[in-house]
Amino acid sequence: MAGEWTSLAIAVPAAVVGAALMGLASAAQAKATKQVPQGKTLHPGLLVDLAHRPLWLVGIGATIAGLLLQVLALGFGPLMLVQPLLVTALPFAGMFAAWLSRRRADRVVVLGTLICVAGLAGFLALAQPTGGSNDLVGDVGPLAVILGLVALAGLGLSTVLRGGGRVLGLALATGVFYGVTAALMKVVAGQLREGAGVPFTHWALYVVCVVGPIGFLLSQNTFQQGRMISPALAVITTIDPLIGVAIGIGWMGESASTGTAVLAGEIAAAAVIVAGIAVLAHRSSHLVAPASPAAGSPEPRSPHVLSG
Repeated sequence: MAGEWTSLAIAVPAAVVGAALMGLASAAQAKATKQVPQGKTLHPGLLVDLAHRPLWLVGIGATIAGLLLQVLALGFGPLMLVQPLLVTALPFAGMFAAWLSRRRADRVVVLGTLICVAGLAGFLALAQPTGGSNDLVGDVGPLAVILGLVALAGLGLSTVLRGGGRVLGLALATGVFYGVTAALMKVVAGQLREGAGVPFTHWALYVVCVVGPIGFLLSQNTFQQGRMISPALAVITTIDPLIGVAIGIGWMGESASTGTAVLAGEIAAAAVIVAGIAVLAHRSSHLVAPASPAAGSPEPRSPHVLSG
């Protein structure tokens, strides 16, 4: 029991501080993506353009620091605990977005953010994740197929829909890639505790090197095409831990509380999350910015546009 509490004492603070850094990274990257020309989804040229933006480079630094803390948290805590804690990146991102734009955060956007966080917190409290392994102990195939289909569905929606629907489709796909990356990072983190060279002998590290960058590029496409950061990030930070819960149970051998009452509570918590996203999406539709300025030109400063 003492060892478990020691592990949680490392995992929880690392996850929350990592989430704060990821929130800063998301806000900085979202603002920087508006300063470069839009390109096709998953086109690497976007990263080349962004590399010339100092604010984006700040976001990259925060991303790296946040990922290192996430790896630390995953090395000591269950995937089903660490990933839901990372949803705290959402309020941090809203705060940093408002600060970078030198505006006050919109109250309704803040409310929607807190609703999402409350829903995930309730889900985590009901699930009470425990146990698990740093190795893949379950059959990877069936869930991998389902997750692949969900990601493809998100990408498909992003091609047939316009406006907010396109952004939410991209955010859905991003959340899936992020969730899978986090699960495999937990495997890599566990291997690092066995020895620095162990990860290089397992396929998980190499899959992370492919899936992770794809998810990151998708997130930049999402931020660039969304008028506000909160709705898209709410979807990403909700899908990511939910994928983590599924993978924790299906791949890592983690367990969660069961029973009719628990299931009903988890469904209610999921409904709260959806309600929070709906609030954010509806409010953001009333706080849209004018068309993005050409690359290199100053952003418009309208008193009616609030960040969140």
